[in-house]
Amino acid sequence: MHHRLPWSRFLLLAALPLFGGCVAAVVGGAAVGASAAHDRRDVGTYVDDKRLSLGVHDAFNRDKELALRNDVRIVVYNGVILLAGEVHTDELKARAERLVSGFEGTRRIVNELAVQEPEGFWSRRRDNTISLHVKTALLDLTSLEGFDPTRVNVTTAHRVVYLMGKVTREEDEAVTGIARDVSGVDKVVKVFEYVD
Repeated sequence: MHHRLPWSRFLLLAALPLFGGCVAAVVGGAAVGASAAHDRRDVGTYVDDKRLSLGVHDAFNRDKELALRNDVRIVVYNGVILLAGEVHTDELKARAERLVSGFEGTRRIVNELAVQEPEGFWSRRRDNTISLHVKTALLDLTSLEGFDPTRVNVTTAHRVVYLMGKVTREEDEAVTGIARDVSGVDKVVKVFEYVD
């Protein structure tokens, strides 16, 4: 006996590849995000962040000078936009912030761009390695019951680690301590929001 797939479910299934891997399963006609499964943001906020991130990156990438001649990382979490990395001038730092301003759903912009010569491929690779080491170290955080390291976004720019997410104050203390102890980290900047 074959069941016919209703059109609404068919369209949802057909649209899954468009979400770039963020949609993992369809349960009872509702999409559940793999990344969002353990996230403290509600599903609507998670989807809004993805939409905001796409819009912000699109606007930023249209400015070829900023996008191609500087090293800017953009992270969106719970309506907070983090700008990290390096730009050549103060004017470019201000311009980067203007480009990502005014999008619906933006609660705050944290502009941590350093005005200095972008450090290049090997420095970006080192920063990515630092982020990986911090994420790996967070997997060993078993002293906090129910802690899920996937709730913490880790971004590194010029050896500065930026931590984003919705955490308890106890989680903040533990996560920040672990990040500070990772080899190569010069500084930790917390862009956390607290759930307690």
